[in-house]
Amino acid sequence: MRILIVSDTHRQNKNYLKVLERVKPVDMVVHCGDVEGSEYAIEKSAGCRVEMVAGNNDYFTDLPREKEFWIGDYHVWLTHGHNYYVAMENAILKEEARSRGADIVMYGHTHKPVVDTSGGLIAVNPGSLTYPRQAGRRPSYILMELDEAGKAHFSIRYL
Repeated sequence: MRILIVSDTHRQNKNYLKVLERVKPVDMVVHCGDVEGSEYAIEKSAGCRVEMVAGNNDYFTDLPREKEFWIGDYHVWLTHGHNYYVAMENAILKEEARSRGADIVMYGHTHKPVVDTSGGLIAVNPGSLTYPRQAGRRPSYILMELDEAGKAHFSIRYL
């Protein structure tokens, strides 16, 4: 199973569409928020299951602020992260994820990619495809793949 994880596209979908073409086929797309009205475009272009939440810039949307779902045997909690102070660190976010019984928390907001496997919980942030803020400022995303045994593997990728 292949899952494309993106965030913070801010209504600029050109790079999202490029990435989608590059990594197809995917079984699921996860968007960690700040779509700014592009919900329909993101969903229609994916051609597969899409899980999406609202971010701090998604003012007029019906998207939920948070969502829980399963990917294989993994309980996933999806949030943009701004309500959990992720701009400073992800400790509060991870504490909340543990309290929910999540195995994986997916979040955005910082525009910096992260795969953090410390403390028995996986925290992933794909960065931003539109306005990256990490060193080098390359648009980023994460590809999550479940192997034949159902174990998750994450790779941060760049355009």
